[in-house]
Amino acid sequence: MPSTVEQLSPSRVKITVEVPFDELKPSVDKTYQAIAQQITIPGFRKGKVPPMVIDQRYGRGAVLQEAINDALPGLYGKAVSDNKLSPLAQPDIEVTKLEDNDLLEFTAEVEVRPEFELPELESLAATVDALEVDEERVTEQLDALRARFGSRETVERAAAEGDVVTIDLEASVDGEVLEDATAEGMEYEIGSGSMLEGLDEAVTGLSAGESATFTSKLVGGPHKDEDAEIKVTVSTVAEQNLPELDDEFAQLASEFDTLDEMKDDIRTRLINMSRLEQASEARDKVLEDLIGKIDFDVPEGALAADVEARKEQINRQLGQAGLSLEQYLTESEEAESEESFWADVEKRAADALKAQIVLDKLAEEREVPVDQNDLTQHIVRLAQQQGSNPQQIADHLQEHPHHVNEYMTEIRRGKALALVVEAATVTDANGERVELDRLQPDGTLADPVIEADEVEAEEPVAK
Repeated sequence: MPSTVEQLSPSRVKITVEVPFDELKPSVDKTYQAIAQQITIPGFRKGKVPPMVIDQRYGRGAVLQEAINDALPGLYGKAVSDNKLSPLAQPDIEVTKLEDNDLLEFTAEVEVRPEFELPELESLAATVDALEVDEERVTEQLDALRARFGSRETVERAAAEGDVVTIDLEASVDGEVLEDATAEGMEYEIGSGSMLEGLDEAVTGLSAGESATFTSKLVGGPHKDEDAEIKVTVSTVAEQNLPELDDEFAQLASEFDTLDEMKDDIRTRLINMSRLEQASEARDKVLEDLIGKIDFDVPEGALAADVEARKEQINRQLGQAGLSLEQYLTESEEAESEESFWADVEKRAADALKAQIVLDKLAEEREVPVDQNDLTQHIVRLAQQQGSNPQQIADHLQEHPHHVNEYMTEIRRGKALALVVEAATVTDANGERVELDRLQPDGTLADPVIEADEVEAEEPVAK
């Protein structure tokens, strides 16, 4: 099956394929058999209607059209493989010649991966935040544990810092009460500073049933960032009784016997979280450095399709939340205007598509393998993220097998990116080298492998 490729642009080609009729004949025979099973003609048993009779009834042209539709995906795929092309979208196929019992010719225009050279991975570099866990974060974790195991007692006195008060809030602008800025029965810990500016000062000293007013900027809604008069009414004051930070509390709140052991465990967990944050930052910055060193235009058609899909998803999510884009931008301050917001969406789509193209080429050149075990682990991680059962995802793949290829591609790209990050020079803000050789495709860090010579021999147990 001869085929030729014409380069229409750096990222678009036209494939012309000539198919000898012998290669089309299996699909022609299959079409005759399918039609024979579907029709009933007097004098012929079902499924035994000869091709000549089918031609008389339905026309040879209709049969050939069905046969061509059946054969084209395979013929196109073979031409792509023979010419070592990497399509990025669905092709535009046109049958240009059909000579019965002799020849079929068709063309396929499709966007393909543009040609480019990958830089030396060792030339890539990135700087990430330093790995630091200060005592303040440890104290925050301890305070959260104390609050969880503590108790509250309603008191008949004025509210003070550390108390939890139940309050009603009513905001007004120019004397008009704002319905969307009122709330009842809210709990608030005095001193936390987690709500309106000025609230701590207003409620401190109030007893149950007392009110106060203060001025503060609204943090949401149509009047966001406007000054409003806030009336706060305290309905209850509760004193928090927190357990002492001692060994007894450590035994109550954890599996450890001492407070020091529990603190060490909290530090270890915070360090591990920081390592994951470092790894995620490294992945992003190294990938940014990689694609910044490669110059090619992202294929327009593939980019347009991706941008359109992102727009549909964003609009669907906004609709489900009952928000217009204008309302969302006002609330989130994500962009100054709708135009700049959509421009940012398009830029992110272009960067993501370019990254996919680069990682696909890298995976191909390095022959990055993906096997069933990789897929199984990917399914387990997805289930953990979604809070579902791995078997549910596996069943979904059975019903939609095309998703398997999507998962495999995602896994292969993750492996390729892990190779990139491992080869790059990553340092922290203090200039220290960050080792990421245990980076996994999903962005997590594998547990360190303990070599045999690192394990001290254990003393034999006396019997």
